[in-house]
Amino acid sequence: MRAPAFALTLRCLSVITVSKKVCLLGDFAVGKTSLVRRFVYNIFEDKCLSTMGVKVSRRVIAVPAADEMVELAIMLWDLADSEEFDGVRISYLRGAAGALAVCDMNRPTTVDSLRSYALELRAVNPHVHLVVAANKADLLGKVKPNEEQIRTVAAELRAPYFVTSAKTGEHVEDAFRQLGRLLIWE
Repeated sequence: MRAPAFALTLRCLSVITVSKKVCLLGDFAVGKTSLVRRFVYNIFEDKCLSTMGVKVSRRVIAVPAADEMVELAIMLWDLADSEEFDGVRISYLRGAAGALAVCDMNRPTTVDSLRSYALELRAVNPHVHLVVAANKADLLGKVKPNEEQIRTVAAELRAPYFVTSAKTGEHVEDAFRQLGRLLIWE
């Protein structure tokens, strides 16, 4: 008996599960916690949420890799930025495979600070993957950002960058998914 002309070829992809630690780094009030809340829970709160110490959240995403699908459990470590926390920050950075380096694109000093965060992180984890999130794009009507400054710092850090808004959700998913791909394709 002949196989029908419309027979489908099914290809079974193997699925593996991987867990990776990702730190969120950046100055006070750049929107690190808001980006995590948008990515993990798809919510935004207007009030400023100041992180004390570290808060760990988790989200699983699917990342294609060669002939398999990887379920990537991203363990998001939202680190406080305070002088009291500086002494122990290094211990929280250990074991991180990646980081979202966050700046407020309306505050140029927060863009420049990304260099020191990356330097500190890479001293502990030399092969860590970075993605830069220039956050608060929803406020662009008020201040003209220097996107060239953001592009330059991201290039120095050898990191892709995304202009994000935790408030509207603009490019938040894209930034985290890019970081996920870097973590899997390393």
